[in-house]
Amino acid sequence: MTTNIAILMDPVADIKPWKDTSFAMMLAAQARGHRLHYLEPADLWIEEGRASARSRPIEVRDQRDDFFRLGDPETGPAARFDVLLMRKDPPFDLEYIYATYALDLAEREGVRVSNRPQALRDVNEKAFTAHFPQCCPPTLITRDRSRIRAFLEVQGDIVVKPLDGMGGASVFRIRQGDPNTSVILETITEFDQRSVVAQRFLPEFTEGDKRIILIGGEPCPDALARIPAAGESRANLAAGGRGEARPLTERDRWICREIAPELKARGLDFVGIDVIGDYLTEINVTSPTGVRELDATGHDLAGQYIDYLTRPIEG
Repeated sequence: MTTNIAILMDPVADIKPWKDTSFAMMLAAQARGHRLHYLEPADLWIEEGRASARSRPIEVRDQRDDFFRLGDPETGPAARFDVLLMRKDPPFDLEYIYATYALDLAEREGVRVSNRPQALRDVNEKAFTAHFPQCCPPTLITRDRSRIRAFLEVQGDIVVKPLDGMGGASVFRIRQGDPNTSVILETITEFDQRSVVAQRFLPEFTEGDKRIILIGGEPCPDALARIPAAGESRANLAAGGRGEARPLTERDRWICREIAPELKARGLDFVGIDVIGDYLTEINVTSPTGVRELDATGHDLAGQYIDYLTRPIEG
């Protein structure tokens, strides 16, 4: 059955199609014969208690250049879409939150919004791991520099990062006795005005910071292991890491089983978790990446996601 699928994302002209997960989703939707519509956050508004949207039909091609074509603008109720993919990248700012208010109304009128707007507001990608302490390394979330210093004294070697960061931005490793500790903590907490997350440093990151994709709570059987570049303390692909597919370990599968019921209950259909060694470090829900790299190894995660969202609802 043909479905009207809208994708709300950053400007399509600015993406790198060979590595962009949202683009993979568009390719998969188009290949299945669904009608595809493109819009940006500014194209969404609320009028008379209803969500409205300005969208454009989009055709995509799996190539590096001339990879999309837009049709004429269409304006009307957001309820004209059957499915709407919320794929706006962070920052998770007030404008992002305002967009989810409109998506709430669209959902109320029957649009399948993925991931669910309320879950996007409620689930911070780093703080949400606190719901699963059994899966995580020792972790502290605070804005108080003195608490972070005490945590460092106990752990000896930690990583600190902002709660709203992505792609490895502003991630610092601090060892006990590091002469830069004060300036790092002053900078990242903005002198005790911004909350951050501190975790025990996991040396296993050199073997790969694993991205595991879950669709409807079910994990892909392979993880994307992101290997850090030489001399780099971050494994993120955006920070120069390289990726390779690796089968999930039994510990990986246990972590997925631990978190899956909560993900499904909240309507988090497409999630990318990060695992280093035996520990869960992040639960990414806004616009998780890694699909292009995993699909290049024989998977069809983008297609599975589209099929999951468009299958008939049982019962």
